[in-house]
Amino acid sequence: MQMTRIEADDDHRLADFADLREGDRRFCHPAPAGARTVPAFALEGIRLVRRAVSGGYRPLAYLLHDGFDASLLPPPPADVPVLQAPTAVIKRVTGMGVIREVVALFARPSPATPDDVLAGRRRVMVLNAVANPVNLGLLLRTGAALGAEATLLDAECTDHLYRRSVRGSMGAALTHPIARLPDGHGLLELLREHRIESVAFTPDPRADDLAAFRPSPETALALMFGAEGAGLAPDLLDGADHRLRIPMRGDVDSLNVAAAAAVAWYALGAS
Repeated sequence: MQMTRIEADDDHRLADFADLREGDRRFCHPAPAGARTVPAFALEGIRLVRRAVSGGYRPLAYLLHDGFDASLLPPPPADVPVLQAPTAVIKRVTGMGVIREVVALFARPSPATPDDVLAGRRRVMVLNAVANPVNLGLLLRTGAALGAEATLLDAECTDHLYRRSVRGSMGAALTHPIARLPDGHGLLELLREHRIESVAFTPDPRADDLAAFRPSPETALALMFGAEGAGLAPDLLDGADHRLRIPMRGDVDSLNVAAAAAVAWYALGAS
């Protein structure tokens, strides 16, 4: 693997790695003005790089810190730059406080359509306005581990390929089937078209107890979760086929959304 040594913060070859902590919007889809010609996303750490490569994602550039053995990385194509720099330089350029072996850029794949990920699925996760990237990553990791066959994001959710989302998902965001519903499209109507019953999770005491919900084995379900605090949008709660709650003790009235999803998927993922 051919590596290029970088010593200066202002080396033009580091431009695509600049200000990753605050500047990941450059890599969002659709890309804002001034973004890369090739839509891209950033990853950090050897485990995620390996998972991306094994999942068929195309690498665009690697940035390694001093002392990291480049032979541990999947060899990139010959035209992919592999840069190495002192850790202090990488921290200053990227703005990241912790550097995990390698920071990598990958080409963003063409997005799947909602019909692609819903067709033939029995257990689907639907996320509404989950803007926190760590929560989104945890939800994807939880769903993928406990029975979600695919995930549908609405237009208000953060980017599942955002660096912190992928890290929180431990790479599930790279391999789990995911699609985003375009703004203005009817979510519940789409689920009904695919004969999937919607299950809205809410702490509302008027909702049915999760433990009492017994769907038939043939029933396809979409488990729906909303953002921290606000929860699911009122139209999703009102229009859902089922409204379920997780009973809680004492003065606690709600769970973190990823924790709630874990309980829900454990109960219904294999049902």
